Amino acid sequence: MGKVIAIANQKGGVGKTTTTTNLAAYIAQKGNRVLVIDIDPQGNATSGLGIKKDSLDNTVYEMILGECTFEDCLTDSVVENLQVLPSDVDLAGAEIDMIGLDKREHILKEILKTKKKNYDYVIIDCPPSLNVLTVNAMTAADSVIVPIQCEYYALEGLAQLVNTIELIKKRLNKKLEIEGVVFTMFDSRTNLSLEVVETVKENLNQKIYRTMIPRNVRLAEAPSFGLPISKYDPKSTGAIAYNNLANEVLGIDTLEDL
Repeated sequence: MGKVIAIANQKGGVGKTTTTTNLAAYIAQKGNRVLVIDIDPQGNATSGLGIKKDSLDNTVYEMILGECTFEDCLTDSVVENLQVLPSDVDLAGAEIDMIGLDKREHILKEILKTKKKNYDYVIIDCPPSLNVLTVNAMTAADSVIVPIQCEYYALEGLAQLVNTIELIKKRLNKKLEIEGVVFTMFDSRTNLSLEVVETVKENLNQKIYRTMIPRNVRLAEAPSFGLPISKYDPKSTGAIAYNNLANEVLGIDTLEDL
């Protein structure tokens, strides 16, 4: 039965999609069957895995509204063993369209109920807000990975996110847990990055991954070529970091030095 992990943080620009695409790619390349669900209307996880959004007949939007099946929506990515339920800008209207739907917080969970057995891991890229799409993801998920950018405002909103996760656990999904927190855009040359890491460790009673994702030009370039970093520049520090993170998520002790 596939483990479902939501990648979530209501702050934008913290590396959610970068983490989703690259973590999923490395987990798949290690021989696991992986499904990425893109529920961010920006659709960046979709394009970042080599899927052309303008060529799609069906997306998560149509699937959630019952206008197409799971299989109609399913798309192959540029990575072997990795499939995608893609998204595009139409999904921005989903919140309004879902108002009258019965048990709207459980739609994604119901869709995955019979499908997740076909995968080892299902990874959901959430939008940068705590809306009904994010609630759907957390209701369907077993756990949440929270990317945090190494900047001064990193802790802003984090308490709200943790409270939201606890609320969903209490009311909608008793098994939901925080899988871990991963620091992104880490720059070891600055005192600020180090201070943010220490502050979060002191104030957050959650698992924090040893792997920290560095600021890396190649990591930033890869999505414009429709490739995860493992295919764009597998020897870059960003690639090594995400390979290490995948090992941590999979419970593999081997971590390569950056």
